Amino acid sequence: MLSYRHAFHAGNHADILKHAVISLLIDQLKQKDKPFCYLDTHSGGGCYDLTGEWANKKAEYLDGIARLWPQRDKWPALKSYIECIAALNNDNTLHYYPGSPEIARAQLREQDRLILMELHNNEIDILRQHMHRDPRVTLHHRDGFEGVVALTPPTPRRGLVLIDPPYELKEDYDRVVKSLAKAWRRWPVGMYAVWYPLLGKEADRSQHMLNECQKLGIPMLTVELSVQAQSPTWGMHGSGMAIFNPPWQFEQQLQKLVPELCALLAMTPQANWVIKSHNSEG
Repeated sequence: MLSYRHAFHAGNHADILKHAVISLLIDQLKQKDKPFCYLDTHSGGGCYDLTGEWANKKAEYLDGIARLWPQRDKWPALKSYIECIAALNNDNTLHYYPGSPEIARAQLREQDRLILMELHNNEIDILRQHMHRDPRVTLHHRDGFEGVVALTPPTPRRGLVLIDPPYELKEDYDRVVKSLAKAWRRWPVGMYAVWYPLLGKEADRSQHMLNECQKLGIPMLTVELSVQAQSPTWGMHGSGMAIFNPPWQFEQQLQKLVPELCALLAMTPQANWVIKSHNSEG
């Protein structure tokens, strides 16, 4: 399935949660001088024009990054994330929004590495242009579920994987669990972050996926942010991030940040957040 284009959703509430978490995890890796590697299974184009036709078809960014941007000086915990966005918008007008590859690249040091996977023909071309032959970056035109297994363990052996499929196919949920299990067996010391949508009751499969992930026996922390009540049918009301092998005290860090993010991004009074550390069943 290659119909998904993230440009339609760039900068929405789900991106805020995902990219804030990723940026904070990279901040943790940078606390040591040792190099690290960041792997992204579904990289997309890397950067998105918020003034373009696709971004404005639904204008989801208006209830996402457009709410945070005017208050950016009030969010010191998100300093690295906000600096990345600011670097793309030199006149302080919100024009471009970075995807996860650019969020990561902006925080890389000279000794760190970025491994990006993307299967969509058009997206990989855009991503290649955006990365400007950065010597720290390696691009792979391949399926991310297969690639994350084939490319682990990376060199250097410290690092983080983002598994971020579009979930347009029901099989994506099962493929997340299987690829995570295989990659973790090959690289048990790596950190893994899995993004997932929170959908209406008829469509949502996130809890089943998380239950299967929990059975793997990897230390697991989940953070979920809903901007409105769950629909009885379809529709995305929020999103979550499952972090495997989370850093020490990362849960406490999220406990300080996520309630404020929820208040900022809420679309109805039913908006809520949940942070949970899971006991493994492995």
